[in-house]
Amino acid sequence: MPSEPPRTRTLRIVLAEDSVLLREGLIGLLTRFGHEVVAAVGDADALRAAVAEHEPDVVVTDVRMPPGFQDEGLHAAVQLREERPGLPVLVLSQYVQRAYAAELLDSGDGSGVGYLLKDRVGQVEEFVNALAEVASGGTVVDPEVVRQLLRRRRDPLARLTPREREVLALIAEGRSNGAIAKALVVSEAAVGKHIGSILTKLDLPPADDVHRRVLAVLTYLRS
Repeated sequence: MPSEPPRTRTLRIVLAEDSVLLREGLIGLLTRFGHEVVAAVGDADALRAAVAEHEPDVVVTDVRMPPGFQDEGLHAAVQLREERPGLPVLVLSQYVQRAYAAELLDSGDGSGVGYLLKDRVGQVEEFVNALAEVASGGTVVDPEVVRQLLRRRRDPLARLTPREREVLALIAEGRSNGAIAKALVVSEAAVGKHIGSILTKLDLPPADDVHRRVLAVLTYLRS
């Protein structure tokens, strides 16, 4: 006969997850442990509205959600923490989105926040304990998140190839794609590919290309 889940403080939870199957599974899991999911939504706008309406004890959110399926959930979590510094937020993700992960973990005074990879949800008791810890003001960070953030802080340019570093240095000098192509004796198409790879490897937040180039230059200058 299966054992009963341990009794914990009942939490009022707003859940944001675009996958209906996973969302329903999380609702069932959280309910089984005595918690109340006051709202379960599938996009970042609905998440913000649900938090404003229900004032939950804790938010559990995915990173990728409509419309762009990039980092809308994580970005919303950062904004919610800015608007409500005491709001506990636990982020679940299939991967580490480093651009906003560090900002999320630095938000407020760093308390009441967590970032777990979705593999941890399968380890039921570990997940539920992490949720309770975050709701109580603690900080829970997946070991893989820690490793990647530490790697990024050591050298944000470490992932770039020597040629990509050359391209970034020329961008920092204010050169256009055409001027970079001429300096390196390559095609503009090749320069465009290098720049796309640079922006991806630096984990820059979604924005227009001009703004992302500026962010890339700032990263280069700070390294």
